[in-house]
Amino acid sequence: MDEPLLQFFEYAHLKPEMQHVSKPFGELAQSIVVTLPRNPERTVALRKLLEAKDCAVRALIWKP
Repeated sequence: MDEPLLQFFEYAHLKPEMQHVSKPFGELAQSIVVTLPRNPERTVALRKLLEAKDCAVRALIWKP
């Protein structure tokens, strides 16, 4: 499966307490790539999912 954006959904390198937040996004990204045809809208879906994943991880590590 040749989708360069999937590299940003990897989570094994994260600390265990962060993996549980990132993993569902990675799984959904894989599902999107497997089930949808490659086209500009799929790319946008992956980019927006990546943005949401990054926000969720930042929310976890937020320091007031």
